[in-house]
Amino acid sequence: MSLASSFREFVLSLSYVMTQPTFQSLLVVLAGWVFASRRTVTGMIQTAGAVEVKHHSAFHRVFAAARWSLDALGLAMFEMIFEWLAKDQPVFLAADDTLARKRGLKIFGVGMHHDPILSSRGKAIVNWGHSWVVLGVLLPFPFRKDHWFCLPILFRLYRSRQTTGREGGDHRSRPELAMEMLQLLCRTYPSTRFHVVTDAIYSGKSILQELPPNCDITGRLHLDARLFDLPPKRRPGTFGRPRKRGARRPSPRQMLKTGGYNLTLDIYGRHETSRVVECTALWYSSGGSRPLRIVAVEPLTSARKIQAFYSTDLSASAQDILRWRARRWAIEVTFHDAKGYLGFEEPQGWTKKAVERTAPMAMLLYSLIILWFAKEGHRHLCFPHRPWYARKSSITFVDMLRTLREQSLKETFIKPSLHTAPMQKTIESLIKLAAKAA
Repeated sequence: MSLASSFREFVLSLSYVMTQPTFQSLLVVLAGWVFASRRTVTGMIQTAGAVEVKHHSAFHRVFAAARWSLDALGLAMFEMIFEWLAKDQPVFLAADDTLARKRGLKIFGVGMHHDPILSSRGKAIVNWGHSWVVLGVLLPFPFRKDHWFCLPILFRLYRSRQTTGREGGDHRSRPELAMEMLQLLCRTYPSTRFHVVTDAIYSGKSILQELPPNCDITGRLHLDARLFDLPPKRRPGTFGRPRKRGARRPSPRQMLKTGGYNLTLDIYGRHETSRVVECTALWYSSGGSRPLRIVAVEPLTSARKIQAFYSTDLSASAQDILRWRARRWAIEVTFHDAKGYLGFEEPQGWTKKAVERTAPMAMLLYSLIILWFAKEGHRHLCFPHRPWYARKSSITFVDMLRTLREQSLKETFIKPSLHTAPMQKTIESLIKLAAKAA
């Protein structure tokens, strides 16, 4: 079993980051990754029909021992994404973390981490596994212009203090890992303007004060944050140290008690009206003397609670900030799809290199499938016949994955010699069933 020729040719642009034998083995693993029911290395090479091609250890070494860099592969992926980005707009990024549940005590980097799926507002649940910090590129595509996709490119494995002490090494927080990836990307592309949208944990001092000069951030602000006016201009003849901040301003929670105006937006897939209050102020404890655009929001037509956000882009309106912040949800969809359809949590590697490389490959494959679909696969899309779902028009990742499977199976089984119409129709029916069952 091999992937569609158009997909293999598309992926060839990444081949320069590793040796040719390693890359050929990776192509076999990716073919198995698309079709396997369980994404272990042995399961994938068995599905790809490569058990007799090489010794199975050669495919394990792709992740556990081969000489290639995951960062270099991620930056090469960004080069592929670059052609789809608007030239006159900043490149939007999303940073967040996700839990990959694991079993076993000897797996590198495992620890107890917060489990957002099992937790509720009243009770926090922790689970054993890996916590991955992910940086992805946000962008729409012509086949679905009203929707933003998040394509992961860079990854860091977070290790708790207990895990770091047990395995050796320096402990770094999740925001520090996210900043490391952001600085790598901004340093590699110094002439490109970036804009990262984050959740609360990635919106604090460790991110805001270390932000690269060619990057802005839109993040979440806690409702009782201490805000200040900009420092007044220094008058001639004044002695002493210049003021670093002005008078105290109301907190975002207090701002919502003093007025505002109603704003209606199409965000999070629905038509929503909110009361907003905006200002420019200093969040001195986290942002220092850097002025921020502050927006406090009280939803009027949904059950969401009041929230506050900020942006370092001082030209942004409240409408801009709320729309930018809503794009962050795309990374949550990416986590859901990579776990549910590409087995992000399933690889069984336990050594350091195997752990740090194998699971991220599922998310890089996710990005590759979407890019391939945008360039080539959309021409072959055909929705399954569902009388109960006759109005489906939005293309999801499941449709892209099924299209890649069908194209790969067609190239494998439909031969020029089988030219009779009944035989072609029978084979195409079998292909659709096989693609659905894979």
